[in-house]
Amino acid sequence: MLVTQITEASKPRYRVYIDGQFAFVLYKGELRKFQIKEGQELPEEAYREIMTQILPKRAKLRSMNLLQSRDYTRKQLEEKLRQGEYPQPCIDEAVAYVESYGYVDDGRYARDFIEYNVQSKSRMRIETDLMRKGIDKEVIRKSFDELSELGVEQDELALACDLLRKKKYCAETATRQEQQKMYGFLYRKGFHQDTISRALVLDITSNSV
Repeated sequence: MLVTQITEASKPRYRVYIDGQFAFVLYKGELRKFQIKEGQELPEEAYREIMTQILPKRAKLRSMNLLQSRDYTRKQLEEKLRQGEYPQPCIDEAVAYVESYGYVDDGRYARDFIEYNVQSKSRMRIETDLMRKGIDKEVIRKSFDELSELGVEQDELALACDLLRKKKYCAETATRQEQQKMYGFLYRKGFHQDTISRALVLDITSNSV
């Protein structure tokens, strides 16, 4: 394996290219330790130590540090490690490690997110937000079902009416133009068409919906 290029990633970190391809990022002291220099061969033993010991350990520590400040989905954590230019095998190992201890749990993340947003966002919007965070649709569905069994329910019609109430909407006096505007407003919020149609004709001024 020929070291074909070494470039600076940041002041203490350097990108190492082997046989013309990016391989990994190491600190300056590690370059000295393994005697990595442009134009020289990298011994197989040194490469194996870097890929199976040095970088996986660093990726695990990076993952733990990230998770100390906030929760991440699996996809979000993978992306953070990818931004740190860790090789994919090291990313896979690090994520599997934190998952094995329950530090990353997409199901738990989804349930917490749903419970926090169920009274302010439509189900479709919540599902879209979670899928953007990399959570599988089946995990989201299961999370909704589990919360429903615990009594965490969503009344989409009541939620839509509450949003209309905040917009000072009144079904009795609304013009066709106002109805269309509110229809678009709720549709963009992710409400189903039948829910929107029902909400637009209800008397919401009594706060009874």
